[in-house]
Amino acid sequence: MSHVDFDVAVLRSFVAGMDLGSFAKAADRVGRSTSAISTQIRKLEEQAGTPLFWKSGRSLALTEAGETMLAYARRLIELNDEAAVAVRGVDLEGWVRLGMQEDFGEVILPKVLGRFARAHPKVRIEARVARNAELLERIETNQLDLALVWGDTALAEHMARGFSSEPIAVPPMCWIGSSSVPWNLEAGEPLPLVAFDRQCLFHSAATAALDRAGIPWRVAFTSPSLSGLWAAAAAGLGLTVRTRYGLPASVLPLDADALGLPTLPSIQLALQRSKLSATPSVDRLASIVLEAVRGAPAPWELAAA
Repeated sequence: MSHVDFDVAVLRSFVAGMDLGSFAKAADRVGRSTSAISTQIRKLEEQAGTPLFWKSGRSLALTEAGETMLAYARRLIELNDEAAVAVRGVDLEGWVRLGMQEDFGEVILPKVLGRFARAHPKVRIEARVARNAELLERIETNQLDLALVWGDTALAEHMARGFSSEPIAVPPMCWIGSSSVPWNLEAGEPLPLVAFDRQCLFHSAATAALDRAGIPWRVAFTSPSLSGLWAAAAAGLGLTVRTRYGLPASVLPLDADALGLPTLPSIQLALQRSKLSATPSVDRLASIVLEAVRGAPAPWELAAA
């Protein structure tokens, strides 16, 4: 059997198209024309020897082989970039402090730290998983160099004061319930909610949407941690609200229309930087964080143009 050598540049265009939901947008990101991207994708399908896409209305969706190719493409690109940085950046030293939301702590954080540590063993990393308010406060007081945060009024005020922010995505919020316990709300009963034990952007958005729709609600369970919310929702104690990032198998996004629940807004996700964080080590970790989050399986439907 002859060997197939996939072109990393082609794989990069393929992944960019899937992440951005459009190969036209991917052309801008990778610095190629749209026709060049189309040629690359045709070449990739020819090398794969099987269809990677199927028509879904006016869009393209990945076949099973396409999903497999996408997963391997991410790994190959990551290894390629890691090798390039490792041979060019072995002299990086210093200290980097990174903060993240709990949504990304179990999946993204180990991947980011592992990749960075392998490429830059001389750089020391301090990581913290915390809530939005704490992360922004630590950025402002220079206790963190980088923080992956959800957008809100506090973030907007932070940016207005000159703090650097890199937009990553604007995912929709969704109602989250148990993946094993059927959801049934008795007529006339307030909607039970699972929430943090203190102020939360997602809970505030949910209750505001319910109030506008005239749907009564009550807080059925509170927890100081996201894992507590997942456990309560998985047990069927109530519904919670989050994005589709980082959902465990015990819960799933619910069809709001089918359940008569109001549509929820989207929320910005951004990488925030301290004013004193302009070092090569921080820049490199920021790049890896952005690649890891943008390269994660898209938590909402993507269309390829």
